[in-house]
Amino acid sequence: MTPQELVVRMLPPFGGWLALAALALPGGSPVRGAAVAVFLAAGPGAALVGLCGPALRARPARGPVERRDPDFARRSDLLERLMLAVLLSICAVMTVATVLIATRTFSAQRVLLALTLLTTLAAFCPRLRGASLPTPRTQKGSAP
Repeated sequence: MTPQELVVRMLPPFGGWLALAALALPGGSPVRGAAVAVFLAAGPGAALVGLCGPALRARPARGPVERRDPDFARRSDLLERLMLAVLLSICAVMTVATVLIATRTFSAQRVLLALTLLTTLAAFCPRLRGASLPTPRTQKGSAP
């Protein structure tokens, strides 16, 4: 792993720990609100998308046949990963909050701490490998 890959991989957990540190600021501080909101909106999902990134890149997007845009696949994959990161973050926040509410231990600090730990764990996990595309099989005696 290159140093650049390591830095990119550690950005979401760093955002979580930064958001936890921002809780020491006064309650109405805009810096505190921004740090927490940005992390909750994208941090856990970015770590989870990074975890399965190679598997997502195994099948690139195909552009429309009538319009040949050479950058379509790159932009489409980037948009897909961005939206997936945001939606996975929202799902993680809702799941953690629901579990804490069900166990009657809910607090904003606990939600943030649990998500930061989840994000850190996802950043340290090995990446999922991309599956190879299956080769089409032909029946015996038929033309390929």
